[in-house]
Amino acid sequence: MSYKELKSYEQAKIVYDFTVEFCDRYIDKSNRTNKTYRSRMYDQMVQAARSGKQNIAEGSANPTSEKSELKLLGVARASFQELLEDYEDFLRQRGLRQWDKESQFAQLVRQLAYGTNRSYTTYKSYMSDPEVAANCALCLIHQVNFLLDRQIRSAESQFVRQGGYTEKLAHRRGEEVKKRVIGRTFRKYE
Repeated sequence: MSYKELKSYEQAKIVYDFTVEFCDRYIDKSNRTNKTYRSRMYDQMVQAARSGKQNIAEGSANPTSEKSELKLLGVARASFQELLEDYEDFLRQRGLRQWDKESQFAQLVRQLAYGTNRSYTTYKSYMSDPEVAANCALCLIHQVNFLLDRQIRSAESQFVRQGGYTEKLAHRRGEEVKKRVIGRTFRKYE
C-alpha cells in the first residue's frame, strides 16, 4: 500500500492545506520589526503542518527500516501536537471560544471524516470565521493524531513480533553461514 492511501496521510494533507489557508487569512504574515519577512507564528504553523504530512510520507514510504518509520511517525505526531497548541493559543490570545469536544459544532466537523473523497474543500466552508476555522482545525488535528497513534501502535507491535530490517538481514545471514558450514562438513566426510 502506498503512503498516499493511508488515512493518516490523507488527513495530514487536509490539515496542511487547511492550515496554509488559515494562516493566509488570519495570521499576520509580516514580522513587526521587519516587514519583508513573514511572522514567526505564520511560518511555525505552516511548517508544523508540513512537517507532520512529510514525516508520515517519508516514514511510511521506507519499507526497509521499521525503526526509521517509528521515529518519523513520532516526529509527525509531535509536529501535529505543536500545531494543535498553536491553534489553541490563537483562540485564547484573541478571546475566542474553544469548542468542547462534545459540542454540536465539533460533532458536525468530526462526522465529515466518514465521507468519501475528502479534501481541504470538504472543510472550506468553515474558513469564513476565525473562531470557527481554528476550532475546525483543532478537530482535524485531533483526528490525525488519533490515526497516527493507531499507526504507531501497529508499527510498534509489528516490530516486536517480526523484528526490524537489520535483525531480519542478520538472521538470513546466519542461516546462510549455517548452510555453508554444514555443506563443508558433509563434503569433508564424502
